[in-house]
Amino acid sequence: MNRRGFLTLGAAGAAGWLGRARAGATGQQPQSDIPYGESRLGLSSDLRDGTLYVPKSYKDGEPMPLLMMLHGYSGFAQNVRYAFPLAEEFGVIVIAPESRDVTWGRSAQGFDPDVRYLGAAYRQVTGMLDVDRTHVALGGQSDGAGYALSMGLAYGDVFNHLIILAGGMMTPLRKQGKPRIFFGHGLNDQQMPIDRTARKFVPELKEEGYDVTLLEYDGGHGVPVAVVREAFTWFLKDTTGK
Repeated sequence: MNRRGFLTLGAAGAAGWLGRARAGATGQQPQSDIPYGESRLGLSSDLRDGTLYVPKSYKDGEPMPLLMMLHGYSGFAQNVRYAFPLAEEFGVIVIAPESRDVTWGRSAQGFDPDVRYLGAAYRQVTGMLDVDRTHVALGGQSDGAGYALSMGLAYGDVFNHLIILAGGMMTPLRKQGKPRIFFGHGLNDQQMPIDRTARKFVPELKEEGYDVTLLEYDGGHGVPVAVVREAFTWFLKDTTGK
């Protein structure tokens, strides 16, 4: 499946195929069947699958924001578990998929197995749960952040918010939509130096008309939970009024 296939099947213009799928499911799933807390996505028969986190505050029929969060190099869904307590606190559904290989986009970017897997995960969750279509974020850390930035810019009509934590790549095959973008990057990041990444990407994106926020923090390549909290606050700012 190519990038166009992901958009058509995984989003259908965000309101098309997915909207019809969700309309058919609304009211049909008993509240007791909602997979609260952590559960495996169940989309892969091998060891690499992914995790879904549903906050206890979720109620069928009441759309909730969604974040798809990508792990770093050689990681697993468990590497982004730091987001789950924040998801519970803020009321955000989290999809934590696992890359098909050691990291994201190992083959031709946008035409790789990761695209198919992200699309399948997105379809499954949005077909099962009520999602706030105005707050759908794609995020990641390190390698996952670079892939999220590139894919998020290409599918900005689906992912209207991007959370980029210590990312080092911006190579979209196209740019579609105008997602809001949050960058969090350590001043002493030796793996992906800030001057070559976030400080370079931010002015380029602003020049193109994107709404971009950059949070620089003392530290290296790791991302403090306090920075992730700031990203959640930014993501939901227009829903809380804070």
